[in-house]
Amino acid sequence: MTITFNEFFREELTIYEIQDAMEKGLVTSKELVMYYLYRIAKYDQDGPKVNSVLEINPDAIFLAEALDNERSLKGVRGPLHGIPVLLKDNIETADSMHTSAGTIALENYLADQDAFLVEKLRKAGAVILGKANMTELANAMSTTMWAGYSSRGGQVLNPYGDPDLFVGGSSSGSAVAVAANFTVLSVGTETDASILSPAIQNSVVGIKPTVGLISRRGIIPFTYSQDTAGPMARNVTDAALLLGAMAGLDKEDAATFKSEGRIERDYSIFLNSDGLKGARIGIFKNGSDDFLNSDEYDEVLFQQAIQVLKDEGAFTEEIEIPTFHREWNWGVNLYELKHSLDNFLSQLPTNIPIHSIKELIHYNQINKEAKLKYGQDKLEQRALLSNTLRNPNYILNKLEDLYFSQDQGIDLALEKYNLDAILFPSYIGSTISAKAGYPSIAIPAGYKQNGRPFGVTFAGTAYSEGQLIMLAYAFEQATNFRKSPNLRIEKMNMSK
Repeated sequence: MTITFNEFFREELTIYEIQDAMEKGLVTSKELVMYYLYRIAKYDQDGPKVNSVLEINPDAIFLAEALDNERSLKGVRGPLHGIPVLLKDNIETADSMHTSAGTIALENYLADQDAFLVEKLRKAGAVILGKANMTELANAMSTTMWAGYSSRGGQVLNPYGDPDLFVGGSSSGSAVAVAANFTVLSVGTETDASILSPAIQNSVVGIKPTVGLISRRGIIPFTYSQDTAGPMARNVTDAALLLGAMAGLDKEDAATFKSEGRIERDYSIFLNSDGLKGARIGIFKNGSDDFLNSDEYDEVLFQQAIQVLKDEGAFTEEIEIPTFHREWNWGVNLYELKHSLDNFLSQLPTNIPIHSIKELIHYNQINKEAKLKYGQDKLEQRALLSNTLRNPNYILNKLEDLYFSQDQGIDLALEKYNLDAILFPSYIGSTISAKAGYPSIAIPAGYKQNGRPFGVTFAGTAYSEGQLIMLAYAFEQATNFRKSPNLRIEKMNMSK
């Protein structure tokens, strides 16, 4: 039997549809992995050179073969059995792949154990396909660095048009690889907008969960207060399945302790196409003039999204969040990055050339042409800070962030207007949600006249992921806005 992969793997197949094809013997996990490796070779590393994938797992085909064998002998572990997943390059894996956060200085770093979320993915039967390119050091390098650029991996491109089209960051490669169909799923990380921004820019679904829903262990840190991993997928169904596979308590990560009894084992239970009926959604339209006049915004498309909510039975009301436009102080991010990154670097093996931020700065300066295309002024600023978290400004900023983003921010708005969630255009709500440690989900909402993707974000209070998934899924099913990027497709035939 000859299988034309484009017939079986239409670019918008969900995990459930892929699992059905594998159960019927139409395709194997090995063939699926080979298909994605072929596309990466043809379109990511050649042809259009989208450049979203930084490293391939040399064991991926072997892992897929083992999972195919397990399927035939014992059955499947769950919905992720044999499904390829790409990881952002700041997530550690105990295999032949490196974890560098896009830096040349860490290009030879091999972790000695999997990140907690990677352990969970392997147990769920996922195939770790490789590492995705990212904005170097999660945008902690330079004020002029273009999103999606790293000295180790180069520039990630947006697959939806002009090479100069904004790609979003810092989980740039994770979003683009999913959008361009180089993998079924990917994992990004976010401190503030690093999942939501590239999801919006590349017309995919991105979930930034409550901080503590997914363990931070094994992720190169940038803050303690706001860091989290999250799923990226082409549809809400797949994102929900990936979220459930990664969420869990970790005895070595204190942020997860508060999640006990609040984690859903299966977020697919919220995939209700009628989820907007009777829902109360606050519409946030009070963005800054700079945002409203930027390429990030489109009034027609945002109004179209609001009309969909109404048509599907939701109650909508324009709202204000009094603290939204306050002058947020960035002391928490500055001090926690200095502390957390220095701590991480200090524990690296002796064969790695750097063990502190100061050593990283010096290492980069030795070969400026290769390592400092955009400079490193952000790093140099952080190097001047003391490696302590007793600074009074830091402590006060941390308290203010929580008070004004939670009590006087999102929670106040939800209670005042009696809302289930808040709808933001694009990802302008990322900062207040990030400082609160609260969840958001970005979803495609159409395309501007120049082809640039537009999206909206549903945001809520702590551990409201289920509610947000339900709203986003109903919105997705009512609209089907997402379109595949126009990459030239070649057929790949294999005999069975």
